[in-house]
Amino acid sequence: MDTLKTPTAFQGTLRIRQFLVLTIWLVHREDATALKLPDKLTNISSKSKLGSPPTTGLFQPIQISPAVLPHYHDPSSGHSLPPMYPSFPTTYDPVLTGRCPVNFSAISTIMERTASDCSQPLASIVGNVVCCPQLSSLLRIFQGYYSQGTDSLVLQNAVADDCFKDVISILASRGANSSVPSICSIKSSNLTGGTCPVKDVTTFEGRVNTSKLLEACSRVDPLKECCRSVCQPAIMEAALQLSLSSNDNKNSVASEESMHIDALNDCKGVVYSWLSKKLSPDNANKAYRILSACKVNKVCPLEFTQPSEVIKSCRNVAAPSPCCSSLNSYISGIQKQMLITNRQAIICATVFGSMLKKAGVLTDLYELCDVDLKDFSIQVYGLQGCLLKSLPVDVEYDNSTGISFTCDLTDNIAAPWPLSTSISSLSLCAPEMSLPALPTSVRNNGFHGAGLHLLVTIFLIFVVSMSVY
Repeated sequence: MDTLKTPTAFQGTLRIRQFLVLTIWLVHREDATALKLPDKLTNISSKSKLGSPPTTGLFQPIQISPAVLPHYHDPSSGHSLPPMYPSFPTTYDPVLTGRCPVNFSAISTIMERTASDCSQPLASIVGNVVCCPQLSSLLRIFQGYYSQGTDSLVLQNAVADDCFKDVISILASRGANSSVPSICSIKSSNLTGGTCPVKDVTTFEGRVNTSKLLEACSRVDPLKECCRSVCQPAIMEAALQLSLSSNDNKNSVASEESMHIDALNDCKGVVYSWLSKKLSPDNANKAYRILSACKVNKVCPLEFTQPSEVIKSCRNVAAPSPCCSSLNSYISGIQKQMLITNRQAIICATVFGSMLKKAGVLTDLYELCDVDLKDFSIQVYGLQGCLLKSLPVDVEYDNSTGISFTCDLTDNIAAPWPLSTSISSLSLCAPEMSLPALPTSVRNNGFHGAGLHLLVTIFLIFVVSMSVY
């Protein structure tokens, strides 16, 4: 019997090895196929230059003209490369003021990440979720880094202005959009501590329970922080302690309340500066991005104009054609605005649905017209929409595919029609509002990951079947 088992076992092992080779070859073949996708698939222009909405089909992807996409130069050949050919943006040496006494090399990794996240063609459409949170994190880290070795937690106004200009110049020289200050509503005064009465380490550590603050924010849990906050209330408590003034002047209660709110917000910046002195740049960046994600995922960033035509066509639905056509046209306009996260999409779908219900549209239009969550985000040429993950994501520069994102919810998950006209009770932390059946995240499209998953499944079945013999 033993002599009979040996060749069988050998053949089984040989078959497994052959299948492994086949599997690896297929996976690489899939990768190669993905890289052969049209260049336009990975291209997204700024919203001001997006192409016109599709004229046919329901919620079809918006086409983006190659003319508005950046062209990169290949130094070795002397010729311009095709639009979005896998390449890094053109870089150059920045012109600095010479009045900011900082060696930026210590935070170069964070600055490179910010330049990537705020890249020239994408900053406006990923500003809410990717660019602005990362830029805000960079400035908080810079503020703490600048004051290392001193008792100060802020920059003086003149120095803050010069350093702010240098930061933006360096980011632009690495491919970032030079308009990010206006896109993100960030100014040099954010580095000065504003009206916060405490701006030095000694007073700060005398008023704040620093051990509690550091323990709460040194490691921010991305899965728990947004629903069971630990770091956020610690920062708010510290900022409140700093903002309390010994001034007993009570001339104007309203004025005092307004001043206290401003001081509270400015003191939060001072708290971030102190944390940045204590944490490594990488750890601080991860923590700040998670806190930003918690904030942006609570609100729909899209702007909804009055949907008069949709209300008129869909209030008394006799046939889906005119109603869905009107809804299609309206949502095509929404799709020009920006990339949003999966959680933002749920809120946006609820907000828009509530607007329609308040106006007398009682039919579930999302079901009637096959509206998915991804229909509320910008569409990519040739593919369905991309929803970003609710956790912090970054713009990626890949040697094979160029600019890319990691998308979630790339399958057809229906948008939730609101149960009432009120969204005050909507909570994405409640168990019943958890995200539905999230698929495996894939890069730019929804079929590559699915194919790989299928290969792994086939391989496991093959191994089990071989072990029987």
